[in-house]
Amino acid sequence: MDKKLYIAYGSNLNIKQMANRCPTAKVVGASMLKDWRLLFRGAHASAVATVEPFKGGSVPVLVWELTSTDEAALDRYEGWPFLYRKETVKVKLGGKNVKAMMYVMNEGRPLGQPSCYYYTTILEGYKDAGFDLDILHQATIDSAEKEIPTDE
Repeated sequence: MDKKLYIAYGSNLNIKQMANRCPTAKVVGASMLKDWRLLFRGAHASAVATVEPFKGGSVPVLVWELTSTDEAALDRYEGWPFLYRKETVKVKLGGKNVKAMMYVMNEGRPLGQPSCYYYTTILEGYKDAGFDLDILHQATIDSAEKEIPTDE
């Protein structure tokens, strides 16, 4: 069965949630997305996580190994291709660069705040992985502002 590397930066950092959704997926390591930032976009109190290119930014991620069945389950959960598109990026894993797929929200959705439940799901993932909680907190602040600075 084909295996694929997948980068999680939002609710799929949550090990319990991923175990339910993708029972054959395995975490193969943690890494950082360099020159990206985490934001929340979508409806008022139920915005969801996305990442956007941002010079000097960094987003902690878990790298998962997926089967095609796992990927199909994630496609449904992520609303692919309508809400999210798939992008392939390079991340460092075990000292070398590897290519992995991640979901990035399609353009046109406003900044917003996540629901308490969704935020807590991500927060648990951050804590379990030992990630810097300030990055997650900053994403909610950045997503509350009307105009956010771009790196252009």
